Amino acid sequence: MSEFRSFDRMFRLDGKVALVTGGSRGIGLHTATAFLLAGAKKVFISARKHEGDQGIDQAVEKLNKLGVSGKAVGIAANVADTDDIARLVKEVQKTDNKLDILVCNAGATWGGPFEPTPDWSSKKVLDLNVRGVFNLARLFTPLLEMAGTRQDPSRIVIVSSTAGVTVPHVGDHGTIMYSVSKAAAHHLSRQLAVELGPRNITTNTVAPGFFPSKLANGLIEILGGEKELNDWNPRKRLGEPEDIAGVMVYLCSRAGSYVNGEDICVDGGVRYAQGRQSKL
Repeated sequence: MSEFRSFDRMFRLDGKVALVTGGSRGIGLHTATAFLLAGAKKVFISARKHEGDQGIDQAVEKLNKLGVSGKAVGIAANVADTDDIARLVKEVQKTDNKLDILVCNAGATWGGPFEPTPDWSSKKVLDLNVRGVFNLARLFTPLLEMAGTRQDPSRIVIVSSTAGVTVPHVGDHGTIMYSVSKAAAHHLSRQLAVELGPRNITTNTVAPGFFPSKLANGLIEILGGEKELNDWNPRKRLGEPEDIAGVMVYLCSRAGSYVNGEDICVDGGVRYAQGRQSKL
C-alpha cells in the first residue's frame, strides 16, 4: 500500500493568501471563488475599477457572501503599468508579509484586418499580456519566496489562451498580436519555472478555450454563436466555471506542488479540430 501525506487535504488551500488579477469577472472571478471554497484565508482581486457591474466592489460583495471563513479584498490597479504593480505590492504588504499564490489573469485583446492594424492596439495587448505579467512575477517574487517551501512551493499561474498554441483567427477578425502575446506568455512561464523553481516558486500556464465572458462573447457571436461552437467542440460544449475551478485548485494545492513549467489547455480538445476557425 502506498502511503500519502494528508490525502484528504491534497486539494485544499487552507490558510493560503492569493492574488488574482482581473478577478472581478469571468475566469478571474471563477478562480477567486474556487480558492475561497477550497479554504484560502484571503483572496485579493484586482481590476482597473472599483465601481460598475464589472468592477471590483460587486465581485468582492459576492465573494464575501459565500459563507466560508476566508475573505475577499479588492484593490484597483492597472497591471499593465509597472508603477501601479509596485503600488499593488505595497497594498498587499499592508496586511500580509507573504503571498502563496499569484494568478496573472488580466488580459487584453484586439481583432481586425491585418494591414490596417493600429499600433496602439499591439502596444495595449503586449503591455498587459506580456510585459505586465513579467513585472507582476518579478515584483511579487519576494512575497512569494517568503511563503514557499520545498514541500509546498508558492505558485504563479499565468492565464493564457489556446490562441497561444494555435492560429485561431486571421482575416477580417484576425487576432495575430493577441495570439503572439499568449504564445509569449507560455514561454515566459517556462522561463520563470527554471528561474524561480529553486526559490520554491512554481510557474504554470492555464490556456482556456472559449468560456462565455465579456472578453469572449463578441468573438463567439462572430464565429456563429454558442450553439455552433458547441457543435464543433469534441466535448460538445463551451467551458464552464467548474472547469477553471478544478484546474486552478489542482495547480495551487498540494496535488500540483511538483508541476512546474507546464501548459494546461482547458478547451475540450477543440484545438485539435483543425481548420474551422482559421477559415474566417
